[in-house]
Amino acid sequence: MWTGVFPAVTTKFTADDRLDHAEMERCYGLQMEAGCDGIIVCGSLGEGPMLSSDEKIEVLKTAQKVAGSKPVLLTVNEPGTREAASIARRAAKEGANGLMVVPSPIYHTDPQETVGALRAVAEAGDLPVMIYSNRLAYRVDVTVDLMEELASDKRFVAIKESSDDIRRSTEIINRLGDRYDLFTGVDNLAFEALSVGAIGWVAGLVTAFPRETVAIYQLMKKGRREEALKIYRWFRPLLDLDVSTYLVQNIKLAEVLAIDTNDRVRMPRRPLSGERRKAVEKIVKDALAVRPQLPAF
Repeated sequence: MWTGVFPAVTTKFTADDRLDHAEMERCYGLQMEAGCDGIIVCGSLGEGPMLSSDEKIEVLKTAQKVAGSKPVLLTVNEPGTREAASIARRAAKEGANGLMVVPSPIYHTDPQETVGALRAVAEAGDLPVMIYSNRLAYRVDVTVDLMEELASDKRFVAIKESSDDIRRSTEIINRLGDRYDLFTGVDNLAFEALSVGAIGWVAGLVTAFPRETVAIYQLMKKGRREEALKIYRWFRPLLDLDVSTYLVQNIKLAEVLAIDTNDRVRMPRRPLSGERRKAVEKIVKDALAVRPQLPAF
């Protein structure tokens, strides 16, 4: 059902901390122009937990305006299942193409609680669901056993695999075949995941470097592995910025330097400063100085 590069887009704010829809339209448009295949809004990178329910729906509508016929997914990352079900119902009413569902980021559910919560959200929204499995960030592991338990519900269509263990991708395919659309959700494991069977990439640094991200995916899809690997090796220091407590600030600073936007974030986050900012600026500027020419694909 879903395949390709789905940016986990950032949320843009004005100087007085309101949603900046005009800037989001511009930035999301760059993703579509580069050939991305969908958009995911209000995730971790999109500062979803810092947004009100109304703001999430507003961001969804802005992304829909830009994406046209391509799918737009709303991330459900509310702490309680009642609230998660509520935003899922609202997303369905507003025409979302699907949901990316995170187990509660506050309460660390046990396996049956995890299954129950995911089922409740899927039932409330009655939309296709991408299960977000990220045991490192959220301390809840949606294991292959749980994926198999959920497989009887056809609303669960995809997995964002972010366990940080590349073996998990093969385990999912060995156990479940093509039952789920398998996406990698870890930027600096993307080449490896695509090599072993992932058919999609929920990407972070794509927001600053959309054409390079799409090029890697398309080249891998066409079997042009060495060309993809060359770009990936150049990209790797940038992709490492996604795997950090400061991923939002890191990637928004990369956007400043690569696509001429701002790096405003919502408190308690603050834009990078001091030595940390200098270090990230150096990584991005060094990469920009030797930016590769992309092959035709």
